[in-house]
Amino acid sequence: MSKNTICLWYEHDAEEAARFYAKTFPDSAVGAVHKAPADFPGGKAGQVLTVEFTVCGVPCLGLNGGNAFKQSEAFSFQIATDDQAETDRYWNAIVGNSGKESACGWCKDKWGLSWQITPRVLTEAMAKGGDTAKRAFAAMMEMGKIDVAKIEAAVRGK
Repeated sequence: MSKNTICLWYEHDAEEAARFYAKTFPDSAVGAVHKAPADFPGGKAGQVLTVEFTVCGVPCLGLNGGNAFKQSEAFSFQIATDDQAETDRYWNAIVGNSGKESACGWCKDKWGLSWQITPRVLTEAMAKGGDTAKRAFAAMMEMGKIDVAKIEAAVRGK
């Protein structure tokens, strides 16, 4: 296990979530699946307790902890995309798998975990600062899923 691992709380389906992430994102995989040696809050002995996985190379541990805690927007994965096709692919995978659309490139998966599907053209425009950043930011504020062509037009001042 890595020295620093993100632990994500799931009600009971951490393994299903990990397998979805592994098939959706590059450099992602499911590792060890550990079953509970005894009953625990929200589960019984022999049920999956934790799942080791990676999302885009980031080590994670899914914990089936029952319904005591819920995911919130205070934590999200930000996935940088290179073009509209990649943006659409990730957005549609998450939303199309019982997820929910949000604003400014954010969406939630069916387990309540937040994702920012962010084209690099947007982060690059924001990093430039000044009027370029203001135009890109204003365009983004009108969007759910980010439209790369509209961000590019905003960067050009159109």
